[in-house]
Amino acid sequence: MSFGNFLRARQLEPALALLLLRLWTGLEFARAGWTKLSGGLQAPAWFRGLDFPVPHVWLPANLNWVSAGVLELALGVALIVGLCTRWAAAALIYIVFVAVYSVHFDLGWAGWNQIETDEGLGFKVPLMLALMLFALFACGAGDWSLDRRLGRCRQRRGG
Repeated sequence: MSFGNFLRARQLEPALALLLLRLWTGLEFARAGWTKLSGGLQAPAWFRGLDFPVPHVWLPANLNWVSAGVLELALGVALIVGLCTRWAAAALIYIVFVAVYSVHFDLGWAGWNQIETDEGLGFKVPLMLALMLFALFACGAGDWSLDRRLGRCRQRRGG
C-alpha cells in the first residue's frame, strides 16, 4: 500500500481535529485565566503600568485584571466543551489583540523579526493563538461539541 493510499484510507476525522484544536486552545486560555485569578484580585505592578486601548484605559487596572482572568477562564472552558464556540473564539481574539497592543507592542514594531524575541514578548504565541481562534471562529466547534448536541436537540423539538 502506498503512503497516499494509507492517508486516504485513514483520513483524519474533521470532528477530531476540531476537538483537539478546541481542547488545546481552551486549556491555554483557561490556564491563563486561572493563573490571573489564583494570584488574587489585585493587578500586579507590571500590569498596572500598561498602556491599554480605549475603553480599557478608562477602567481601573484591577478591574481589567479580574475581567481578563474571568473571561479567559470562562471562554476557555466554553471552547473545551464546545459551547458558543464562535462567540467564545471571537471574544478571545479581541482579548489577544488587547494583549498584543498593551504588552507586546511595548517593544515597538521593527518588522517580522519581532515575531520571536529573546525578551519573550514577541508576537509568536499571540499570533498562533489568534490563528487557532480564527480557525474555530470560521469552522465552529465540530461534531463532538455541546454546540452540535444542543443544535440537534433544538431541531428535534422544533420539527
